[in-house]
Order: sequence, then structure tokens, then C-alpha cells
Amino acid sequence: MSTDSTFGTSDNTPIPEGTAGSTPPLIDKSAHRRNLQAAQNALIEEFHTLIGDTERLLKHTQETAGGQTEELRSKINANIAKAREMLKESEGSMRDQCQTAVQCTEEYVHTHPWQSIGIAAGVGFLFGLISSRR
Repeated sequence: MSTDSTFGTSDNTPIPEGTAGSTPPLIDKSAHRRNLQAAQNALIEEFHTLIGDTERLLKHTQETAGGQTEELRSKINANIAKAREMLKESEGSMRDQCQTAVQCTEEYVHTHPWQSIGIAAGVGFLFGLISSRR
């Protein structure tokens, strides 16, 4: 029997080259954190801008009268609609990122069940220590 065989499983299913004995690739945690942090920072900055614009428009609305008031209200409504749209987009993006993290976690738990149990026990122990001190 040759040791160079690509059939390494009991049912003689071929093992793809370069994957024998390796674990499935997990998500790059640091890149995921950077992307998530960048998205959060961009969202926060955009909301600060929208809030500032809306506050200025509201202040200007109080100072003006007549036809300009209606124009300013429409601008405020446009800003609110823009903020809602940004929230929907961010929600979708963050939902996708969370779904990816959940899938990676599930893969890890299925491929390393004993390590997962040990990690869960350790976290539970630490949580118990912290909560018992209070």
C-alpha cells in the first residue's frame, strides 16, 4: 500500500490536495474587528452630522416664518429619511457579519468539541467568581 495515496478516509473518499489534516479556515478575527469598528465609527460620524444638520434646521425654523418653514420641514424630513435608510443598511451589514461569526463559531464547535466544552467551563467559572464577589 502506498503512503502517497489521496484516499485517507474509511470510505475511500479523496482528500483535496493541501487539506489533509488541516482544520477549516476560520474568519480573520482582527480583520473582522477592524471592519466592524470602521463601520461603527462611520455610522456614528454620519449620525452626528445628521443630528447637527437637523438641529440647525430646527433652530432656523424657529427664526423664520411663512413659506421658508415648509421648505425647512421638508429638509428635516429628508434628513430623517436618510438616517432611517442608513440604519437599515447598517443593520443588514451587521446582521451579515454576525451571521458569519455564528457560522464560524458553529464550525469551530463541531470540529473541536472538547476545546469548546473547556472554554465554556472556564468562562462559566470566571463568571461565577465575578458574580459571587458582588
